[in-house]
Amino acid sequence: MSTEPPGPKGVPLIGNSGQYAKNPFEFITAVEEAYGDVAHFELGPIDTYMITNPADIERVLVTDDAKYRKPKFQDDAIGDLLGDGLLMSEGETWRTQRELAQPSFLMSRLSGLSDLMVDYTEEMLADWREGGVINVHLEMARLTVKIIVEAMFGATIDDDRVRTVQENLEPLGSRFEPNPFRFAIPDWAPTRENREYKKALSTIEEVVWDLIDEREGTQYGDGEEPMDLLSVLLRARDRGEQTDENLRDEMVTMLLAGHDTTALTLTYTWYLLSQHPEVESRVHDELDGLLEGQRPTFADVRAMEYTEAVLNEAMRLYPPVYTIFREPQVDVRLGGYRVPAGSAVMLSQWAVHRSSRYWDAPLEFDPDRWLDERADARHRFAYFPFGGGPRFCIGKQLSLLEARLIMGTVCQQYRLEYTRDEPFDLRGSLTMHPRQPMEMRLVER
Repeated sequence: MSTEPPGPKGVPLIGNSGQYAKNPFEFITAVEEAYGDVAHFELGPIDTYMITNPADIERVLVTDDAKYRKPKFQDDAIGDLLGDGLLMSEGETWRTQRELAQPSFLMSRLSGLSDLMVDYTEEMLADWREGGVINVHLEMARLTVKIIVEAMFGATIDDDRVRTVQENLEPLGSRFEPNPFRFAIPDWAPTRENREYKKALSTIEEVVWDLIDEREGTQYGDGEEPMDLLSVLLRARDRGEQTDENLRDEMVTMLLAGHDTTALTLTYTWYLLSQHPEVESRVHDELDGLLEGQRPTFADVRAMEYTEAVLNEAMRLYPPVYTIFREPQVDVRLGGYRVPAGSAVMLSQWAVHRSSRYWDAPLEFDPDRWLDERADARHRFAYFPFGGGPRFCIGKQLSLLEARLIMGTVCQQYRLEYTRDEPFDLRGSLTMHPRQPMEMRLVER
């Protein structure tokens, strides 16, 4: 047996990063289809091993999690952005932060946030009009920013600051789009891209510090202590367990990651419903029968079986987080091959979720695959939109609750029709974004 996994040939200096940068989704798909469980290629100077067998993915994320860390190549620009927040911290720092954050994400607390999620959704709908055309991605992002700020900052964010956040997401995201030559350009170099990134990051930090200052002045009072994440961290800081830098890192992480993936999930869901009227009709039938024109509640969410299947299927076809990386700290064996310490292990939701090896008719939008015997037959890591193992996304239940409540509120009033004749293109960054505006026409029900 060869000790080196097969993989596509690259070119000197940049390896396969040119192919990856041109279209990461086509590249990932082609590699999975051609080479199977393990493929080796180079992204610039980085030896990369793409793993697509669910059993091996489980080994990396769960069984042998202690052998891996977040890769060092993500420590620069993304370190400036997210610091030692939950997404990027390691070891004891991560364990401490995770333990502090956990109470803010318990279902017993999240259930009490249902009303505010519906309130903000109804506030958005008050500005919608029959026949109007909206960019549904921007609408969902504005909505989820407001929800995450109140849910996890214990504060409200006005429309001007929401616009400020959104206007600065583009230069932040552009910094993380695949680029075959970025490894050769230091972050301190005064390039236009670096300048725009640093300016956008500074603006986002100003918004976060404003929200921290506002919450700090109101966090204490009579009665039960508030359990929003910011209040929890402020109390920990006052006990000497956190620093202002910890506060900054966690709340920037929460503001950006906490709204983006949910907004993208809903965006892709609205698009898929517009392309599959029979599925859309079943969603409406379920929600109409369950809610009977009333506001959805936390209790209602548990009965949204088909709606949940639709969301799962949307995240299967369009996973907002389309690939994650780990770095083995020791030599490991995956798929029968040696993977050396210090290399990059790529675990791609995009590749696995769309693989014919694990899904029948993988490119079809089929929510029923979550409701019949197929759901029990597949490996649990054939689907991992929220990661897995000790570092699974702490906001998973918040995101799923929020998405179902938003759908339950919107679908009672409107259908959304995609206005373009052709499908949209995808853009890879930290998360997977539509390249074109997602314009949809509002049709009252």
